[in-house]
Amino acid sequence: MREVSFGQYYPANSFVHKCDPRLKLLFLIAYIVAIFMAKNFYALGACALTFLVIATVSGVPIGKLLKSVKAVLFLLAFTSLLNLFFHSGQTVLLEWGVIRITKEAVYFTVFFAIRLFLLVLTSSVLTLTTTPVSLTDGIESLLSPLKWIKFPVHELALIMSIALRFIPILTDETGRIMNAQKARGADFETGGLVKRVKAIVPILIPLLISAFRRADELGDAMDARCYSGSKKRTKYKKLTFTWRDLIATLWITALITGVVLLKIYTPALL
Repeated sequence: MREVSFGQYYPANSFVHKCDPRLKLLFLIAYIVAIFMAKNFYALGACALTFLVIATVSGVPIGKLLKSVKAVLFLLAFTSLLNLFFHSGQTVLLEWGVIRITKEAVYFTVFFAIRLFLLVLTSSVLTLTTTPVSLTDGIESLLSPLKWIKFPVHELALIMSIALRFIPILTDETGRIMNAQKARGADFETGGLVKRVKAIVPILIPLLISAFRRADELGDAMDARCYSGSKKRTKYKKLTFTWRDLIATLWITALITGVVLLKIYTPALL
């Protein structure tokens, strides 16, 4: 669990790190839209090429990016098996009893797996290349029009940022609790499903207590620094768009245009 990289920040001085956090958030949203608009491997290949470019210029080691997939590895395998066995098709490759695997099901399973794989990897690039403070400022700036209707934009952005920051902290805390329980003779790897679920209880209770304690300490620290929400707050660093953001905007515009054209002029996967 300590190897899960989602929510962690990787310090570097790369092109992606220097981009405006607002642009990175919009880029991620547009990229997700492009992935779901892709209906064949040509469009999905364009999305994969975009990710490779982002991963290259981000300066983040590819191994650290791949670690983020571990969090959804079970979901990826489970949904892939469901699609493989239950997706309908005409060309039968294997039929054994109730199990029926078709050529169309294999294509759809591979397509779905690559799509989810790219979604997780590209989302992890955002948190690995953006500090929690910058991410909070970006979310607050993008949602600032909602202030006209008295929506607590700053508080919402702060909550989201703190939640992302607590992911690696609680992950490390879970690892320490599990090691402590194993030292006391706890067994988390053998037995049936019911036994394993019962073995998780000694982990959840200390983890919840630790999470509440950290939240209470964070609240006390914010009170000690006279934090009062968004009232009359100034920012040390102002968010500004640069030439890097222009290049990223042109790139995602080209990607969306290319995916739309491929969707129109090339046949769908199924």
